[in-house]
Amino acid sequence: MKLPASTETHLPPLVGSRLQALAAFYDDSALQRGWAAQAYHEMLARYYNLQIPQDASVLEIGCGDARLLRLLHGKKHVGIDVSQHQIQKARECMPAAEFHVQAGEALELDQQFDVIILSETINHAADVQLIFERLHHVSHIGTRLILNFFNNLWRPLSAFAVRAGMRTRQPETNWLCHDDVRNLLSLSGWEEVGSSTRILFPFRAFGLEALINRWLAPLLSPFCLAIFSSARPRPVPATKELTVSVIIPARNEAGNIEAAVSRTPVMGAGTEIIFVEGHSTDNTWAEIQRVSQAHPERRITCLQQTGKGKGDAVRAGFAAATGDVVMILDADLTVQPEELPKFYAAIASGKAEFANGVRLVYPMQDQAMRFLNLCANKAFSLIFSWLLGQPVKDTLCGTKAMLRQNYERLAAGRAYFGDFDPFGDFDLLFGSEKLGLRIMDVPIHYADRTYGTTNIHRWSHGWLLLRMVWFAARKLKFV
Repeated sequence: MKLPASTETHLPPLVGSRLQALAAFYDDSALQRGWAAQAYHEMLARYYNLQIPQDASVLEIGCGDARLLRLLHGKKHVGIDVSQHQIQKARECMPAAEFHVQAGEALELDQQFDVIILSETINHAADVQLIFERLHHVSHIGTRLILNFFNNLWRPLSAFAVRAGMRTRQPETNWLCHDDVRNLLSLSGWEEVGSSTRILFPFRAFGLEALINRWLAPLLSPFCLAIFSSARPRPVPATKELTVSVIIPARNEAGNIEAAVSRTPVMGAGTEIIFVEGHSTDNTWAEIQRVSQAHPERRITCLQQTGKGKGDAVRAGFAAATGDVVMILDADLTVQPEELPKFYAAIASGKAEFANGVRLVYPMQDQAMRFLNLCANKAFSLIFSWLLGQPVKDTLCGTKAMLRQNYERLAAGRAYFGDFDPFGDFDLLFGSEKLGLRIMDVPIHYADRTYGTTNIHRWSHGWLLLRMVWFAARKLKFV
């Protein structure tokens, strides 16, 4: 099979000849699919679908006969492959999808996609960096590139599986480790968001494979077959100032309301403050109304929540927000309002898609956090960093920020986790991880309370945190 002339013209000779060899290999009508291939692709699809929204447009590079693409979520599917024979089989498999005979190294499509898939394509690619570079032409700022490739520890077993007829015969493969892939992504203008290893047992075995891959694989991750990586286009700072909504949940915080308004800076193109009062037993609601009237120069919205808990208050505040950026400020002001511009800068610059406050970097005032609470927070940060696949140093700092449009996407997919979180922190963290958002920690200074008492109860909320660990493990890691 001869590749399009444009492909041959613009590629280095060795890359072009490698692509010709790949096309010839996969055009071979005698090429037989291994008997374990279907089960393996179903396993891959399960993990890909954790990251692909139902309404996404999906492009697969190196789609073959569409055996994986047909299993993936999405409202629109497009596939490319160097093999005319494989593309013909793909069109028969998915008549409603769109397919093209193209090489990823010379990709030419006039569309942009929400999700781009490379499933083991880079194992055989003629030039991985060229593919990554070409993908920018079909990407937008919110595109997620998701790929998987072989763990090199499995090379001997893979060769045996081919000889035994379990796996499809393969062309010569590239030697790539995770560090190589991360480096190539960076060289090509992509930023890795997260990574994981999956699939310890890639064959059907009367349901045993499901138990092994769900419960043992996360604990034996260095030995898993498939290494997954997700990436986003390298961020570009916003070209205009963004508006900001600061949501302040307040329960029994009457003494802090005035300071919350006077100390919250005006950020970006304008800042609104949304108080959400939560069944206080002091005069917090009356104070919110008084302060709102006393500061007509500030845009202040006053709400009373109908449900219970900080998580419900945060959701009510976000639902009322009109700013481009939404952020949370706890009414106890232990996180200083003057540090909110750090969160705005992280989001507006594009460096973070979810900015998470961290209290565990700078020295704290004497009464800001008790010793046992500090130890527990440090332990939970290690656990949650492992669960989320991104470093998260402080899961319970109340100050967090993200683009409102990303929050709306998160809220639309909330059914996956359900209404499980009374704090609101984990709903946002887990939802951001599910969307593949870049989570970044923003260190802040943690101050003593100056009014009232904490709403956090060490033992009952500590037990709740353990439940959150188990919940996250079942939804994000042991799946």
